[in-house]
Amino acid sequence: MGAARPSVQRTGKLVALACIIAVASAAAAEALRWSGSTQQVEQPAIASTVTVPAPVTINQVSHSIIPMPAGVPSAHASALAALPGGDLLSFWWAGSRESGPDVKVYASRWSNGTWSGNWVVASRESLGRALGFGVRRIGNPVAWTAPDGTVHLYVVATGLGGWAASRIVQLQSHDDGATFAVRRVLPLSPLFNTSTLVRTSPVALADGGWWLPVYFEIGNKYPMLLAFDAGGEPRRIGRIGSGTSSLQPAIVPVSATEVRAWMRDAGEGQRVQQALSRDGGNSWEDLAPSQVANQSTSLAALRLSSGNFLMLYNHVAAGGSDRNVLSLALSTDARTWRPLADIVSGKPGDEFSYPTMHQVGDKLHITYTHQRQAIAHHLLRITPGKDPL
Repeated sequence: MGAARPSVQRTGKLVALACIIAVASAAAAEALRWSGSTQQVEQPAIASTVTVPAPVTINQVSHSIIPMPAGVPSAHASALAALPGGDLLSFWWAGSRESGPDVKVYASRWSNGTWSGNWVVASRESLGRALGFGVRRIGNPVAWTAPDGTVHLYVVATGLGGWAASRIVQLQSHDDGATFAVRRVLPLSPLFNTSTLVRTSPVALADGGWWLPVYFEIGNKYPMLLAFDAGGEPRRIGRIGSGTSSLQPAIVPVSATEVRAWMRDAGEGQRVQQALSRDGGNSWEDLAPSQVANQSTSLAALRLSSGNFLMLYNHVAAGGSDRNVLSLALSTDARTWRPLADIVSGKPGDEFSYPTMHQVGDKLHITYTHQRQAIAHHLLRITPGKDPL
């Protein structure tokens, strides 16, 4: 019995530290949320056109594997960003394994119907040199192209500990993603900016700024929304709902005032969690879990130019694992979802996960992790019609 006491004491200290960090992070969020007076920072209008959903047909045009770095066995967590003229950039991390010291963030460019060779845009060494302190591991990238053409890249990085000790590093590129320079560690927590991560796609605002979905992941897990102005400066952060077991929010505007968020379920509900804002993202309320299955895996959501909503998620098939089937669902009202088709399906133990979607004209681009070994790309065509896929 006596031998167990040091372990119990250490556990108590860790729990206390987690509570302190959670409280401090909430205080930091309020510091950004308010503008030094008693008035809340005005939220820019959402850059969305209210469109009555019209029937669409979605057909696959092609699928491929994005060129991976030679001799690198593991890849995960892709992101997409648009470039002027219809080209796209894809970002992901790759290395010997997740959290491995050799993990780097890579990029490839989609142009004229094909993916280019890959190149390195960030590593532990490059981030450490720019930040002036050691970086132990790097992970999820998320990207956004500003109206002036600057590509902003957000990368999860840790100086110590696991992902719960993460910071978010903001980089930027003025040459269409060929090279990136570190701009800052995002100011999200007074305790070394720890335990904040990114995963899902940003959302455009009418003033040229954007929302970056972020989440907190030590002890309690919860989603947040960080607003940037057109110059890439963080202006406001707010928590999405009051739950403590959801993360990786996918945020989609429904109207000029209504915004929906769908989250990965980190609890026991095994359903996609959801929240609603009625005032353009200023405040949020938790909703009952959706009918869409989720067993703690990332999802993607967007609104098509037709007005329909799409969700890409890991459907749990009978006898399957939680990441071996990647399914697409459609909604006309962002409330109820109808299954369309499985984008990819495998046997138990396979992994097709962490999807991302982006619409360019009548094309829908999808990327996702393929067997933890590569990043897959599917190109779909969207046309008017009544019979999806």
